[in-house]
Amino acid sequence: MTVEAEEKPRDFIRQIIDEDLRTGKHTGVVTRFPPEPNGRLHIGHTKPIWINFGIAEEYGGRCHLRFDDTNPVSEETEFVEAIQEDIRWLGYDWGDHLHFASDYFGKLYECAEELVRRGKAFVCDLSSEEIEARRGTLTEPGEESPYRERSVEENLDLLRRMKAGEFEPGSRVLRAKIDMSSSVLPMRDPILYRVLKARHHRTGDEWCIYPLYDFAHGLSDAFEGITHSLCSLEFVDHRPLYDWILETLDYDPHPQQIEFARIAISHTVLSKRFMLRLVNEGHVAGWDDPRMPTIAAMRRRGVPPVALRRLVAEAGINRVGGSMVEMAKLDFLARDELNRTAERRMGVLRPLKLVIENYPPDRVEEMECVNNPEDPAAGTRPVPFSRELWIERDDFMEDPPKKFFRLAPGREVRLRSAYFVTCTDVVKDAEGRVAEIRCTYDPATRGGDAPDGRKVKGTLHWVSARHAIAAEVRLYETLFRVEDPHDFPEGGDLMDNLNPHSLEVVADARLEPAVAEMAAGTSLQLERLGYFCVDRDGTPERPVLNRTVPLRDTWAKVRGKG
Repeated sequence: MTVEAEEKPRDFIRQIIDEDLRTGKHTGVVTRFPPEPNGRLHIGHTKPIWINFGIAEEYGGRCHLRFDDTNPVSEETEFVEAIQEDIRWLGYDWGDHLHFASDYFGKLYECAEELVRRGKAFVCDLSSEEIEARRGTLTEPGEESPYRERSVEENLDLLRRMKAGEFEPGSRVLRAKIDMSSSVLPMRDPILYRVLKARHHRTGDEWCIYPLYDFAHGLSDAFEGITHSLCSLEFVDHRPLYDWILETLDYDPHPQQIEFARIAISHTVLSKRFMLRLVNEGHVAGWDDPRMPTIAAMRRRGVPPVALRRLVAEAGINRVGGSMVEMAKLDFLARDELNRTAERRMGVLRPLKLVIENYPPDRVEEMECVNNPEDPAAGTRPVPFSRELWIERDDFMEDPPKKFFRLAPGREVRLRSAYFVTCTDVVKDAEGRVAEIRCTYDPATRGGDAPDGRKVKGTLHWVSARHAIAAEVRLYETLFRVEDPHDFPEGGDLMDNLNPHSLEVVADARLEPAVAEMAAGTSLQLERLGYFCVDRDGTPERPVLNRTVPLRDTWAKVRGKG
């Protein structure tokens, strides 16, 4: 378990917990994180994970991981396992407290019967469309169901027959009997149970009726002894129902639901519905496509987990409003962490041949290159150097502008950790395109410095053509081209804002041979090019790299906007 070292602020949640402990309302802190196993976690989930697990640990309590698996139509074991992997990768653990709402299906059904016996719930024959039509508006009361006054005996009989599978989906539901004129819409006789004849990923065909989230959630909290149910702001209107169910069934004291503002990220969407659409329509290559905002995608792209934790920590815990965070801020935090931890390697994305004419044809040297200048303990590595090298095509210009300090005819530059070279000739192909650079080198400058003290303004990265390995490099930009993808003209579509340049595949890159030894998931810096992560699609003979972030910090510009 990893918790950030910064001093914890006394936000409103901690103030509530402090008071509860002071007054003796609770003697400890037990929280929970309750994802639905119907998709992958996204960046926005980092905030409730960080809050629930972090606060529980801070107070010496515990945080449960409980899957809200009450809708078998959309839930899969695959997502259960993937979500656990994501949370562990973020640095959190639930110990022995892995739970499922389905663990409590029997107890939840008993609670439903108890509400019926107390005259607080009834079986309704209206369709979902009819129920919605009678719900009313914020300014107009709803209309009571014609089945609202069924006797307790009739309701119990119908509920048990629902459980026995006598009725088809949509034909009957169990509703709470509260108040159709309530100013809080979720309190207008909400549905508690519905018929769903679908196989459950854990209970199989044992059940054909399933509880709604609002019914199962609060009771599951109570069954587990949760003290503080910390959730995002969209549940604030559901808190009266949360309290009503627990108070009506005599849970006293019961868990306290506390809401906080969610976090939003620019240039992406955090709606599971839209993410599913991105996957199903083929706009991305799956839930962990590095352009996606899922935690799995962040991991595959090489974003360090500490960067996501710092992102939500620096956004803070607010009672109201949303936290819109620029994607450039996450890039900055990832870059800041990787600068300290990622080893350096050399690679060329768009190779241009450089031939050192006065270097012996069969000679091979090993240059000692620093693995990470920020971490002396990382040491050095040998990099092979030979007569023919690959350099970046953008590092040469025949007719350079005034402030171009890289290689040009007659100009001398430094090759990183190797020699000074001077361009003596340019070889072009039949179409007049530069195909090869001819140079001479100064043997006295081995290691990258001249003994006579002369200086050069340009330093280039390189790889030995004889030893380089071919690689595919995937360069990513934001998935959407605008800050708020939901902002599109009337009659338009969110997908109209997709960035057509969100992925560029460089199919013929060249890397130094040491990259072949790096396992999938390893982060590295390609010098002068950016931070990358070794992808699972590659092999040691032909690696695939995903760019995590470029070296240039765009967050500085964002911070200076005002």
